[in-house]
Amino acid sequence: MADGTLKVGTITTSSGSGTITLGQSGETVDMSNGTMTLNSSMKMTPAFEAYTATTVGVSNDAWSKATFGTERYDTGSAFASSKFTVPSGGAGKYHFYTACRAGNDGANTLDLFQVAFYKNGSLYANNGTPAIVFNSSSATINNFGASLSQSMDLSVGNYVEVYVFVRTSVGSPDLVNDSFFGGYKIIE
Repeated sequence: MADGTLKVGTITTSSGSGTITLGQSGETVDMSNGTMTLNSSMKMTPAFEAYTATTVGVSNDAWSKATFGTERYDTGSAFASSKFTVPSGGAGKYHFYTACRAGNDGANTLDLFQVAFYKNGSLYANNGTPAIVFNSSSATINNFGASLSQSMDLSVGNYVEVYVFVRTSVGSPDLVNDSFFGGYKIIE
């Protein structure tokens, strides 16, 4: 058959069901001149990302739920009240990431900071060895950042939150603005 253009409205198998193959091994199928619609199992959704727009107080020397009050995006409307909840039909593997910064009102006495993911209200993963900051006259610090990423296998209704542990010897600890939390479903 000579090279040319095939114009059709619908392509189906002769039996009406089964697999349709475009091209063969070693060939490239070019779809750059049109739009391809993916079914829901081929999309990395739901997906979300939220951040803290203002500094938020947290408990000293205890795990506190991090507050992310501003959404950048939320494709499945599954992020609310600073937690992601797997929506109906959304069971599967997810990847989550967070980067948080803790401070202590400029008192330069931040001693320890740690960040963790909680699944269904229980600790799931943390950033391992806590980030320890020693305070001395030659090296003082009033804020520190930590990040964490983790993949999880989740069922409908499971939820994921970020918690932080901050210890300061003076002042009140804070989750500093522009800390963020995001995630997306992994294509399986």
